[in-house]
Amino acid sequence: MQNQVSLRLKRRIFILMIGFIAGILMMGTRLGYVQIVEGQKLQTLAKEQQTRNRTIAPTRGNIYDRNLNVLAKSASVATIGVVHAQVEDPERVAKVLSEHLNMDYEEVYKKVTKVVAFVRIATKVDKQIADEIRALDLPGVKVDEDSKRYYPFNTLASQTLGFVGKDNQGIIGLEVKYDSYLKGTPGKILMETNGKGQRREEEVEVRIDPINGNHLVTTLDLTLQEYAEQAIEKAVEMKGAKRGAIIMMNPQNGEIYALATKPDFNLNDPFTINDEALANSWELYSSTEKQNYLNQMWRNFTINDTYEPGSTFKIFTSAMGLEEGVVDENSQFNCSGSRTVAGRTIKCWRSPRSHGAETFVQGVQNSCNPVFMEVAERIGASKFYDYMIKFGFKSKTNIDLPGEAVGILHNKNNIGPVELATMSFGQSFQITPMQLLSAGAAAVNGGYKVTPHFGKEIIDDAGNVITTFEYDKGEQIISTETSERLKKILESVVSEGGGKKAYIPGYRIGGKTATSQKLPRGSGKYTASFLAFAPAEDPVLMALVIIDEPQGTYYGGTIAGPVMKEILANALPYLGVEPDYSEEELQKEEVQKIEVPDFRGLTLTEAKKRAQEVGIAVDVQGEGKTITSQFPLAGETVNKTTKIILYTQ
Repeated sequence: MQNQVSLRLKRRIFILMIGFIAGILMMGTRLGYVQIVEGQKLQTLAKEQQTRNRTIAPTRGNIYDRNLNVLAKSASVATIGVVHAQVEDPERVAKVLSEHLNMDYEEVYKKVTKVVAFVRIATKVDKQIADEIRALDLPGVKVDEDSKRYYPFNTLASQTLGFVGKDNQGIIGLEVKYDSYLKGTPGKILMETNGKGQRREEEVEVRIDPINGNHLVTTLDLTLQEYAEQAIEKAVEMKGAKRGAIIMMNPQNGEIYALATKPDFNLNDPFTINDEALANSWELYSSTEKQNYLNQMWRNFTINDTYEPGSTFKIFTSAMGLEEGVVDENSQFNCSGSRTVAGRTIKCWRSPRSHGAETFVQGVQNSCNPVFMEVAERIGASKFYDYMIKFGFKSKTNIDLPGEAVGILHNKNNIGPVELATMSFGQSFQITPMQLLSAGAAAVNGGYKVTPHFGKEIIDDAGNVITTFEYDKGEQIISTETSERLKKILESVVSEGGGKKAYIPGYRIGGKTATSQKLPRGSGKYTASFLAFAPAEDPVLMALVIIDEPQGTYYGGTIAGPVMKEILANALPYLGVEPDYSEEELQKEEVQKIEVPDFRGLTLTEAKKRAQEVGIAVDVQGEGKTITSQFPLAGETVNKTTKIILYTQ
């Protein structure tokens, strides 16, 4: 009996020991799991429970033009927020904030009483208002520094510069392309709290300062950009056109001096539609429709859209023919007003009239379609297509803007005689204006591909260069000899041919006009354009003018030519290109020289009267009442046709 009791006791002790050991093992396993597997997570949760963090926005870097004129900058503003657990009088807080911020009381009260750690009441608050709220020292109300993007010139280069969203991150244009350099790193304000979420009085707030963004220096030139903006705005308005653009670039290295598109929009108010008809019925559209309209307004059609280039493409057909040796300057052609290709009659633009007998150079001057059809036929479809690929018409230019499109070309195997003929004079395929400009640069800079670009360098607050963007010359498409011959031919187009309206005494300018009929054929819609470069012997500037769907007269030489003349007449002297007059030019009244008067300090009325007295045109920039600066500077000698820009602020 005693043995049985002893045995049962031992069994119970053994079971208790097993249970105890199992419990220890389970506790150890759980402790290990908590410490090792969930340790970091629980530590983070504990930190969140015991602290309240607020973000400090960094100041976004500036965007400058090549001369360090500010194109985009950030101004100091504030973010107003509330720590719920620290608010002592919700009604008073809501009343004060709603009055100072001009917000609805009920909306503010709902935010103030929301049971969350921290809620933002308003962002981008003017510094003066923020200081007034801070001075009231309301428990639970936090006033933190923030920044707001500001564009001093409103609409200038709007599709190029782009803008930022509420979080100060880039949305379109250079703002988004170079966002990683501009945005900086946010800071924090750390505050320890007790179990109720209230600040622990014995602990001070810990501030981790933000790291401000660096600055982008672009290749844009404010003065040239303003010239381009004025010229294309006037052209679009006068011709009742759908839209227009001017691009100015250095063909030697791809640096873009100006890119102006119209219509544009106000960078300081980018979510307000610029179409009056749409604006009047804006609230009737769905959010999706509104966004689509805004996207269209922000769209930079010079890189995002394709079009048939028309006769400007004859530059490249000419380059191919010269390079392949199937044509030279004195090659003879005959234009009968049309050419029959594979049983199809394709007309010259001059039809029913004809150009008759002409040399190749005269064919380029006359922009004669039959000449280019024959040149393309001699080259052959395969080589012609290969050259199009080399010139970059089926690839991106790699410009430093988002959303670039590529050309739409025929499949090489589907290019028959008719397709080749129409391609020779710029029809039946589509490219972007920027592709045309990039290829045009290669045609006149010795044959080398360049990368169009805006980014020059990144600098810090002290002006130290942090990053320099390098853009090496690409492959050589045509020989230097071919490029030199082509420049002379294209110079004759401006001096003797269809580009005469861009002729400027004292300057050797080369170029090619185009009048492209838009699809569908017979719609009566055209795109007029002009691609030009100067000085012809050693180009430092290449410009493209596009006027889309002009009303009335639509020929490129007629309506784009004068625009090109205006921008080159102002841009070339600005770039330091001195005129070199022939004896014949010197005898003409249109090259009369004038010494620029000093307009500084004059009122607008006095300045305009003075300009009228000396017979020179002026353009006033700014909204002030007194002239503060001018370009060209006083005392400089310029053509009497040069427009003087007067600045009032």
